[in-house]
Amino acid sequence: MPPGGQGVPTGSIIHTQAIKTSTNPPLATQGTDAAKKIVGRKRGIVTDTLGLLIVTVCAASVSENQADIRVLNQAGTGHPTITLTWVDTGFKQQFANHTVTLGIHVRVVHRDPDTCGFHILRRRGVIEHTLGWLMPHRCLARDYESALASSEAMIYIAIIDNTSKRITDETTPTWRGTH
Repeated sequence: MPPGGQGVPTGSIIHTQAIKTSTNPPLATQGTDAAKKIVGRKRGIVTDTLGLLIVTVCAASVSENQADIRVLNQAGTGHPTITLTWVDTGFKQQFANHTVTLGIHVRVVHRDPDTCGFHILRRRGVIEHTLGWLMPHRCLARDYESALASSEAMIYIAIIDNTSKRITDETTPTWRGTH
């Protein structure tokens, strides 16, 4: 398909998530996220506007901007048609400067200062849904994998599982309501 054609991603949303690790991963692949006080790993996640996923996993001590630069490089290499990305207000000038070198425009999604409490932000809801789809998979509630590549693979497996269930309208069987 031609660049920018139907089915080719041109926009993306980026987010990071700090996650605790079990005792299995080597200390060299872990770190402390100072902002969230979490010892573990950081997941850098890019989704296109449909929620399709690109992931990178690194030590939690890596700054959000560095983690997002890594995942954006990965996304830009695999999907050179991406020309726009939405981010939250936590991104710094270093990230913005890097996106310019890749030819990607950045749009910061701001909260409405007049709205109190939780509310879904335009475009950010896609990535929040994607992260929410990961959490029902017990193996992703905490990072148990020794290798970073295995940790990334588990995320992809969870998304494949979720997507296949959505496509086939399969619902999870439940013990409730059965006699």
